[in-house]
Amino acid sequence: MEAVITADIINSREVSPEVWLTTLTKTLQNIGEEYTTWEIFRGDSIQIITAPKKALELAILLKSVIKQTPNLDIRIGIGIGEISYRSEKVTTSNGAAFIHAGEAFDGLKKNTLAIKSPWKTFDKTLNIMLNLATLTMDNWKPAMAEIVTQQLEHPESKQIEIAKALQKKQSNVSYSLKKAGYDEILDCIQFYKQKISELC
Repeated sequence: MEAVITADIINSREVSPEVWLTTLTKTLQNIGEEYTTWEIFRGDSIQIITAPKKALELAILLKSVIKQTPNLDIRIGIGIGEISYRSEKVTTSNGAAFIHAGEAFDGLKKNTLAIKSPWKTFDKTLNIMLNLATLTMDNWKPAMAEIVTQQLEHPESKQIEIAKALQKKQSNVSYSLKKAGYDEILDCIQFYKQKISELC
């Protein structure tokens, strides 16, 4: 089993790509090789292959990276399944994981994050949780999103270390993480990891 993330940037044409593309590319380079693991195509669309256990955390990290730019957001579909054909490029690979990611993405209406897997009960539970989580995540302010990104990328770091890295006060970091619903989102990620480990 593999996970595929299919995403696109909301309002990308209203902001110069230079503003957000550098940060996004840097984040993607940390997760693997361009083209074989991830690809940016059509200017503002992203496709990534990752391990099922890492998929939700990676999706939330992408959200935090994009939300650092005012007026931008991201729609994300996560698909879990087999990859029956893997080419040199993510966008020309194929299989159930890609189909599920596409269906999750195409099914997004007002919501910005959804998952589709071979397990309907799992999908139903997770999508209810994600609908609730995005009520908070969709409203992250840029400074808040920057702090969330830093904490997700450095989960072992204490708030004082995050504050130092971002040249902010520790009280600002603490307030932003609380306002961003960071602890609750971590609970959601942990629940997802536990359930997906039981299934595949």
